[in-house]
Amino acid sequence: MRFRPCLAAVLLLLSVAVEVVAEDPGAKISVLIVDGQNNHDWQATSPVIAKFLSESDRFVVERATTPPRGEDLSGFRPRFSSHQVVLLNYNGLVWPEATCRDLVDFVSRGGGLVVFHAADNAFPKWDEYNAMIGLGGWGGRSEASGPYLRLRDGKWEPDNTPGAAGKEHGAAPFLVETFAPEHPIMKGLPTKWLHARDQLVFNLRGPAENVEVLAMAFSPDEKGINDYTPMAFTVKYGEGRVFHTPMGHDLTSITCQGFVTLMRRGVEWAATGNVTIPPPSNFPTAEETSSWKPREAVATEASQPAEPQP
Repeated sequence: MRFRPCLAAVLLLLSVAVEVVAEDPGAKISVLIVDGQNNHDWQATSPVIAKFLSESDRFVVERATTPPRGEDLSGFRPRFSSHQVVLLNYNGLVWPEATCRDLVDFVSRGGGLVVFHAADNAFPKWDEYNAMIGLGGWGGRSEASGPYLRLRDGKWEPDNTPGAAGKEHGAAPFLVETFAPEHPIMKGLPTKWLHARDQLVFNLRGPAENVEVLAMAFSPDEKGINDYTPMAFTVKYGEGRVFHTPMGHDLTSITCQGFVTLMRRGVEWAATGNVTIPPPSNFPTAEETSSWKPREAVATEASQPAEPQP
């Protein structure tokens, strides 16, 4: 599926493109989570993501779930334009062509897109999707898909070395380091923090156009590249903003307070271009991870009587 040539037409024919929800600084941001097919446990992760977004009191969240793999997708056409951000927790069969075009129209007209972990494996043959996410992995992606990004002399440079796209270190905690401290998503966060156990993904590749790397992690030489790799970045696509992180393999990783904070702030930025959500007081340090818990769990813990002192 190749839609790249149609982008100019999309930007010119604004009168027939979808209408993106108007921004109201005082209103909650409308987020649509798309899931339903994935090689990861979307049934577990989507409700948690919806919960931690909603609990920030900045978002109202809905979900659009595709039919299971093997069933008919022809009727799957959520109204992206009814929302300000589409958040993809999806890695499955390609959507109907009209739905794919709807997403291109939505983002190019100014809608926000958020992609995490396995969603950057999705749709390897869809040119415009690869342009929107900047970098992707697996699914047969190779040097034909675009370059890797490598940190060279303080700048992220394209690397056209032949090779497959997408590798990962086994699940373990790893250090995330800020690269763009003045970006609204990163401003005010510690420059180094320990992410909870997760797959450290590296060697993503793609068009890599209009990409700004916000945070990075070091991929060690053993089974890695002995170099830094992007852990959070943005993509400018038409009038739209995209936030992308390869983190978020499972419940342990997505409930890391660092991941939760990046996602909340990334979703807000994708919708508005600004960030008002402050970092939590229990944000991870460079030495210690920290986990998010839903309000009711925190309230229950707070109501428990203190253990008697010996």
